[in-house]
Amino acid sequence: MLAAALAQAAADKKGEDVLVLRLGRKNPVSDYIVIASALSRPHLETLELAVKEAAQSLGFPILRKTRPRSDHWRIIDFGKILVHVMTPETREFYALEKLHHDAARVAWEKPGEVGA
Repeated sequence: MLAAALAQAAADKKGEDVLVLRLGRKNPVSDYIVIASALSRPHLETLELAVKEAAQSLGFPILRKTRPRSDHWRIIDFGKILVHVMTPETREFYALEKLHHDAARVAWEKPGEVGA
């Protein structure tokens, strides 16, 4: 599943609190959202690049990305999957997890890799 691969790419680059939510029919824009926290602007850029490279290696094009580039939040649109990479402060302020409180959390870690 692409959402799991994108979450793993963010986690591999030390993204924090990586989460995949399945929105399904509750959201007309996307089926899944991936959320990851970055600790600094360079870390934000590293996570964004890792997600883009993972999608590209799997043959999925980026449809849109945020413009202008924010130092606090990046959104990468893969169609039915939106990836949000944000600083912890921005993540807390916008509280996407609370906005989508009824969405199902998707287990994306490979067995034996939780917390690795």
